Amino acid sequence: MSSEKIEALRTADRTRMASLFVRYPALTEAELEEIHAWFNRRATSLDLGLLAATPEIAEQFQEYRAQHHDRFKPSDIGKAALFIGAVAAVVGSIVIMIP
Repeated sequence: MSSEKIEALRTADRTRMASLFVRYPALTEAELEEIHAWFNRRATSLDLGLLAATPEIAEQFQEYRAQHHDRFKPSDIGKAALFIGAVAAVVGSIVIMIP
């Protein structure tokens, strides 16, 4: 696929998301799922930045991020616990090995 076609698809996606964010939080469940899927799978940092910088939807975009993406999820807490456990195991091993 050519870069022009890819950019056209990205622009169409951003336009669709902007039209949904205008109505946020008064969205149907299907529309909210569409935003989740786009946000988690297809959106690039540039896409997110361009939407966040759009004055007409900036407030709704920030509210959506606060409600759905900027929170700690149980998987995030589990990953943090595993990381802390691994660090503690390494430090404990080093302490035990020191004569």
